[in-house]
Amino acid sequence: MKNEKLSIRACAIRKHILRMVSSGQSSHVGTALSCADILTVLYFSILNIDPKNPADPDRDRFILSKGHGCTAQYATLAERGFFNPKILETYYQNGGLLGHATCKMVPGMEVSTGSLGHGLGLGVGMAYAAHLDAKKYRVFVVMGDGECNEGSVWEAALAAPQWGLDNLVAIIDYNQLQGCGKTQEILNLEPFKAKWESFRWAVKEVDGHDTDALLKVFQKLPFEIGKPSLVIAHTTKGKGISFMENRVEWHYKSPNFEQQTQALKELSS
Repeated sequence: MKNEKLSIRACAIRKHILRMVSSGQSSHVGTALSCADILTVLYFSILNIDPKNPADPDRDRFILSKGHGCTAQYATLAERGFFNPKILETYYQNGGLLGHATCKMVPGMEVSTGSLGHGLGLGVGMAYAAHLDAKKYRVFVVMGDGECNEGSVWEAALAAPQWGLDNLVAIIDYNQLQGCGKTQEILNLEPFKAKWESFRWAVKEVDGHDTDALLKVFQKLPFEIGKPSLVIAHTTKGKGISFMENRVEWHYKSPNFEQQTQALKELSS
């Protein structure tokens, strides 16, 4: 899909996110808006998937490790044709879509996530299974930067190059904010790129909202034969909504009706 169409899709996904979070009066709108462009490029131009056959054994696997941003993945799956967008209206309602990523009754969602730090380990296991079975599918894992405070992330980061998992791609949604403040003030990650490279990952950095740049980076996978790939995607929390961008309170806060109306107006302008 061309860059212009990708941007239109990302805007549609952001509108779904706003409506879901506003209707459900749930949280995590900022982190969902942050990764919308990344998911758009992956689902519409990179992943080998078929919405009509979501269990195809040769499909690429995608894991949203930052499962609290699940509205972004629900909206993307609906836009990609995995299920009727009307189902998004059940978000945070009794019997409807849950507030953390859940694979139960959601076509196209590989695993349930939400307890941070687990996604990369799951991805390593899936990628290693592909190697053992001589399969060609790839495994993509999107993580938050605050999530990298978890020790389990670094255990998985050590394991992946040990087994030469060049079918594994990790993407860091590096928006530099987490639930309680700035990521670097809570637990400094820098020098972030150098740390992953010292763990024998092939690393590239990119503007996480530039769909053209994201597309070019993902088209070069794997970055090095025999090494897992890491994309550090520099993003803005609350991207696309002026009063949410880079504001830590929008990690947990949900928009009221007036704020939703203003946000949708900005996305439509």
